[in-house]
Amino acid sequence: MSTPQGEPTARNIVDLITQRWRQRADRTVMRYTDAHDTWIDVTGAEALARVTAVAKGLIARGVEPGQAVGIMARTRVEWTILDVAIWTVGALPVPIYDTSSASQVDWITSDADIALLFVETAHHAELARSVAADSESPLAHIEVIDDGALEDLEAAGRGIPDSLITERSALATLDDPATIVYTSGTTGRPKGATLTHGNFVRHTAGIQRELEDVLMFEGASTVLFLTLAHSLARLVEVVLLASGTVIGYCPDAKKLVPLLGTFKPTLLLAVPRVFEKVYNSAEQKAAAGGKVKIFRWAAKQAIDYSRALDTAAGPSGALKLRHRIADKLVLSKIREVLGGQARHAISGSAPLGERLGHFYRGLGVIVLEGYGLTEVTAASHVNRVSRSKIGSVGPALPGFEVRVADDGEILMRGDMLFSGYHRNAEATAEAVVDGWFHTGDIGHQDEDGYLYITGRKKEIIVTAGGKNVAPAVLEDRLRGYPLVSQSVVVGDGKPYIGALLTLDAEALPGWLQGHGLPEMTPAEAARNETVRQHLDRAVERANGAVSRAESIRRWEILDDDFTVDNGYLTPSLKLKRSLVLKDFAGDIEQLYARER
Repeated sequence: MSTPQGEPTARNIVDLITQRWRQRADRTVMRYTDAHDTWIDVTGAEALARVTAVAKGLIARGVEPGQAVGIMARTRVEWTILDVAIWTVGALPVPIYDTSSASQVDWITSDADIALLFVETAHHAELARSVAADSESPLAHIEVIDDGALEDLEAAGRGIPDSLITERSALATLDDPATIVYTSGTTGRPKGATLTHGNFVRHTAGIQRELEDVLMFEGASTVLFLTLAHSLARLVEVVLLASGTVIGYCPDAKKLVPLLGTFKPTLLLAVPRVFEKVYNSAEQKAAAGGKVKIFRWAAKQAIDYSRALDTAAGPSGALKLRHRIADKLVLSKIREVLGGQARHAISGSAPLGERLGHFYRGLGVIVLEGYGLTEVTAASHVNRVSRSKIGSVGPALPGFEVRVADDGEILMRGDMLFSGYHRNAEATAEAVVDGWFHTGDIGHQDEDGYLYITGRKKEIIVTAGGKNVAPAVLEDRLRGYPLVSQSVVVGDGKPYIGALLTLDAEALPGWLQGHGLPEMTPAEAARNETVRQHLDRAVERANGAVSRAESIRRWEILDDDFTVDNGYLTPSLKLKRSLVLKDFAGDIEQLYARER
């Protein structure tokens, strides 16, 4: 499947963004919060002036065209100012997760040859200095955003003429590297994918055409909290800036829900875990008020209503009435929690699941699920407003060709394909064969070109009986149960399929109250008979989606959850499966001990 892109009108990313800022010189393009969580507006003219001043400072500090400059910070307005300023001087901004360890920082700064690194906090600076202390490290200069790094740059660059900024901002062509994005590393050492200015410019044009109703209207806005070190958030940043969609920056994900209420975005951008959290929090609040049965009834009406929209007959009159009542009692209140203005949402990074997709559409928010990888500039597929198929990741975006290999692996090529892994020709040759990028994901396309992802090729489980099992099918359904946080399906070389589950500590209190149970810790709940009976039924429901040979026979609950902090989730909330399988090998063996 391929859609012609046409010739881009922007010379590079800087041209793409600054064109829009000049058009919106006196209108808001970005918003950020002060210490009291009050929103502060930034106009196009102000954004351009700040970027220009910081770019002058970079030149004064000796940053050269083509040089890699690191950014290690949470998602905040300074991230974007630095990002665009580094591009303005013809250099390459290289993102580093703010949660990275010293060894990860050491690897990325060494591999990308980063001499100048901007970090957010004193803690980050201390970690970076420990890396720089190594005589072989290229890291020579560490600037701290919280200590006024950008203001220092502005002061340093006051003597740099505007003409030099004009000259430097025009250096990069569409074929030139724009950034090196290191994979979050669910297995092994992160690889640096080199993306070009053309990747971003062409991709932005295609996305704007396909999602015009979502992005390209006066008043369009969203809160950006996804870490900008991730390729999806980075693409989103460029697309939003080039579209004039107002970005509200949320550095602390714990403040996301209250900030949604004051910002009132028209578009929600999130990963599935956030949509799950909003649902679970609403249920927990209902349980605390003794209204959990009403909530669940209303949620069922939303899901039933959405499912009926996909039928030829549509929702019945009785269902429409029940849906209106549910909306008045419950659904409208959840919309208000999301700011009250959102009618569309985009979900990526992991499968959303049909239950949540239908719930939010029944709520009045169409979630456009998408798919992509860093190597294809973050996004290759997304559902469209005109026709969204819940359960799929939509058709390909313009500029992509997609085919499914005989073994089910999804292959892609096109304008958004990366130029290769930085300093790793062997890995590039392994991933790109005859021009086709091998995604490592398994799936299929329907007759309309909509793509369905069923799992990762490397994660396919082969039981002792020779049955191939894609764990994602079961895991997605198990995570859909309000009490479950994470699920890991196992069974490679074993006589049957098993699963390790973790409980959602935030959802647990409301769930316990709603089921007439006393307060308890996740570890205590893991051994509670009533909790286990409900999870047993959740496992049975998940098994309904697969054959008997693929179904979960035994499962167990772990005392602790998998999180970013304990190292079992990547910053984009993907499970580090190989690490879990290694560290919890004993727990996995216990699932099969009775068999022996």
